[in-house]
Amino acid sequence: MKQKQYWILLGALVSLFASGSVTDSLQAQPAKLDPKLPDYEQVSGVSGNLNAIGSDTLNNLMTLWAEEFETVYPNVKIQIEGKGSSTAPPALIEGTAQLGPMSRRMKGTEVDKFEEAFGYKPTRIRVAIDALAFFVHKNNPVSSITLQQLDGIFSSTRKRGGSAIRKWGDLDVAGTLGNRSISLYGRNSASGTYGVVKQIVLQGGDFRSRVKEQPGSSSVVQGVGSDLAGIGYSGIGYKTSNVKALSIIGPNGEPHAPTAENCLSGDYPLARFLYVYINKKPNEPLDTLTSEFLQLVLSKRGQEEVVKDGYYPMPAMAAKQEIKKFAEP
Repeated sequence: MKQKQYWILLGALVSLFASGSVTDSLQAQPAKLDPKLPDYEQVSGVSGNLNAIGSDTLNNLMTLWAEEFETVYPNVKIQIEGKGSSTAPPALIEGTAQLGPMSRRMKGTEVDKFEEAFGYKPTRIRVAIDALAFFVHKNNPVSSITLQQLDGIFSSTRKRGGSAIRKWGDLDVAGTLGNRSISLYGRNSASGTYGVVKQIVLQGGDFRSRVKEQPGSSSVVQGVGSDLAGIGYSGIGYKTSNVKALSIIGPNGEPHAPTAENCLSGDYPLARFLYVYINKKPNEPLDTLTSEFLQLVLSKRGQEEVVKDGYYPMPAMAAKQEIKKFAEP
C-alpha cells in the first residue's frame, strides 16, 4: 500500500469510529485526545524490570511513559536506551530488552533474523503518530518546500530528477542568506528517521557527504536552531521555539503543514506511525509487566503523554486494534 493511501485509510478509521460531536471535535482540534480512548485501570501484583532499547525519536516519549508507569507501580524499574531504531531488533533477539521502540517498520531482513531465532515474527504495536519534519531557523524566510527540492538539498544522486541545491539563493532567498551555503543536519544510518528520509524523500538515493550526522534528534534541532543557514529533519516532537517546520508542497502546488489533521488525511507525505516491537509467542499471553505497560501507553493516560511530547495521539479505534495484538492470546 502506498504511503498516502495508508494514511487516508487511517483517516477513514477516524471517521468510522467517531460520530456527531466526536467527529466535530477531531476536525476542529485534530491533536486533541479521542474521548473514546480507554481509561487505564491499575491491577495488582505488577513489579519487576523493563528494558527498552531502540529509537531516539521515541526516547523522550518512552521516558514519559516510564515515569507514568512507575508512578502507578512503584515496584517497577524501567531502563531506556535510545540510540536508533536499528538497535531494537538485535536487543529483542538477544533478550536484552522486552520493548523495542522504532520510528520505522522493521526491515524484512530484521524480521527474518527474529523469526530464525524464535520461529515466529515479532509483534508490531503502533503507539503514536508522528510527522517527520524538516526544520529551518525561525528567522529563515522559507516556509514551504517540495520533496524534489529536499532531494536536491540532501541527496548526491537526486533520484527525483531535480537540480542540485547548494545555496539558499537556489530557493529564491534574497540578501545575505541567499548567498550562504545550506548547512545540512541529519542522523546516522542507525536511525529510523534517517531510513525514512532516505526511502521517501531521496527515493533510495544517497545522502550528500557533507550532511552533519547528529547522535540524536535533539542535536539536529539544536544545530538548526543556532544556524540561520541550517536545515535538518526529525520527528515533530522535537520542535523548539528556535526553529520552524516547513510545509511540504503537494503535486497540486498546495503546501501542507505537518499537523495532525494533515497526517490523518494523507496530505502530509511524511506522516508515520511510531512503534514498539515486542516478542510475543503466538497463542500465549504476554507477560503481565510488558502487557500492562502497553495498556497504559494506549490508554487515555498514555496518549496524554503523546500530546505533551508534541506528537499526535492514536484514534481510539486504532488503539483498540493494537491492544488486541498483545492482550489476547
